[in-house]
Amino acid sequence: MAAAQPWKRPNLTSQPYLKELNDELHDLRLDAGLPSARTIRDRIGKDAEGYWIVSHQAVLDAFQKPEPPKLGHIEVIVGALAKAARRNDVGGEVDRFKDLWMQAARETIAQASVRLPTDSTTSSRDDDARGLDQAFKDLLLEDIEDTDGRTAQVPPVDPDTPTNADHSAAAQLNYAEESLKGLIINAAQALWHDKDALRVFLGVVRRSDGFAQMADAVEEQRPANATFYGVKSREFEVERSLARLELVKLHNLLDEHRLKWQWSFTDMENQTGIPADAWIRWYAHDELPTREALVAFSHMAHLMPEDHILLLGLWDAAHDALERQKRSDAMPTLITFDEAWTMRDPAASRMWALAGVGDDGLTVYGPDLACGTAPAFVVAGSARSGRSTALVNISRSLLKAGTRVVLAAPRPSPLRELADQDGVVACFVGDDIGHDELEEALSVASSDEPIVVVMDDAEVLGECDAQRLLSDMLQHGFDKGMALVLGGNEDELQFSPYWMDRVWRAHRGLLLSPQQWNASDLIGVKTGHSIISSPVTPGRGWLHLGDGRLLAVTVPR
Repeated sequence: MAAAQPWKRPNLTSQPYLKELNDELHDLRLDAGLPSARTIRDRIGKDAEGYWIVSHQAVLDAFQKPEPPKLGHIEVIVGALAKAARRNDVGGEVDRFKDLWMQAARETIAQASVRLPTDSTTSSRDDDARGLDQAFKDLLLEDIEDTDGRTAQVPPVDPDTPTNADHSAAAQLNYAEESLKGLIINAAQALWHDKDALRVFLGVVRRSDGFAQMADAVEEQRPANATFYGVKSREFEVERSLARLELVKLHNLLDEHRLKWQWSFTDMENQTGIPADAWIRWYAHDELPTREALVAFSHMAHLMPEDHILLLGLWDAAHDALERQKRSDAMPTLITFDEAWTMRDPAASRMWALAGVGDDGLTVYGPDLACGTAPAFVVAGSARSGRSTALVNISRSLLKAGTRVVLAAPRPSPLRELADQDGVVACFVGDDIGHDELEEALSVASSDEPIVVVMDDAEVLGECDAQRLLSDMLQHGFDKGMALVLGGNEDELQFSPYWMDRVWRAHRGLLLSPQQWNASDLIGVKTGHSIISSPVTPGRGWLHLGDGRLLAVTVPR
């Protein structure tokens, strides 16, 4: 096998901020052991439809192209490398690189905004662009009727631009002002053929403090607008939708047909009966249009039956994602184990384990470890998500039903506090489990007297001495009266040893406050971004029992 090699770095001497970002990227890859582009791609993973989130070529471009990579690529690449380099704060590392990216992006925009023409001969396209630029400035300087009836006056913007004759003067331009001008003009050009959207955009720009500061030429640091200027800011920031992935697909399909026919939002109002303001709001705020609006759009666009079905299918997916989140928000904030235990079905199997309480506050859910595709169940979550509490509840419910348990907690865990309970056969607290010791603990298991191994921080025990025995348990546990409940960090479990792969074949588990959209792979179900919980909410999670349904549950405390 060829030795890992460092990649060639681009020449960025004229862009110090971009050079710093690029150098930090290469240093992080070095700390991670110089993984190949395909290895980084594999660690980032695939999306809900099975496509690579970032191609290996995009990974190479992020390191080798003399331009800022996409911010989304930086986030996932840095996240994968920081984990491989065993950085303590992966999220903090991603935030640090995002700050570096912002500086590099500002630098690139500023340099582009004052770049001088290299040839006095211009194409007709350049002439059109200058005409559009001037037309935009004329529009920008018009009076606008504000929402409360007042007329807002906008100070004039200096239209002068540097030429070859004033090269020295160009260097003195206010980079922040010129950058903002360029960003606003670019956004206006993108909206030029949709006068309704352009009108709304210009209205927001003229009313913003950022534009007034730019026009007065007194603000040295460029103000920014997340919605329209293309960079991060809280000036007009709206909360990201809970069904982001589903809505993006839906909006893209709508846009495809809208642009094909060159419809403005006013055209859509005239033909669908849905107000133009509603269409604009749905687009600008990542909101879900009504089903009736989509049916009307479908008739307006004369969609083929398969496109009509696809459109409504995407709506159903986004609607279901939003409803799941509503059910999660409506769950009880606190319920005790004893209260939850009284809701248990008295006829439940002795191998039934209490995992959580449903959104109605009256129904308890959990897996029956005596049946299914594999004798296993996963509890995954980040730090302080309530994972150990969930494992304690599962252990207590099994003990109450008369099922014996073997505990494994290599790190400090509330699970250790159950070691003296009746029915606990053994409790392993080291960072290894001996094959002979576990074999002895499980030797008394049978179909009539089953034993369940409950393991916290399982990623620590991935290479333990008893791994062959655990693997055999996952294959033949039903016959031998054995089952495994495995808990661990959602990030680390995704890179677990081979024997743990058999756990995922159970296709069931509890995911607590997931931080990554693909964490649901651990519990055997595909979801979108709507399940992500930010910030972490202890005890809130998503339960999958192998039937394809994703249940919002609260973990008893």
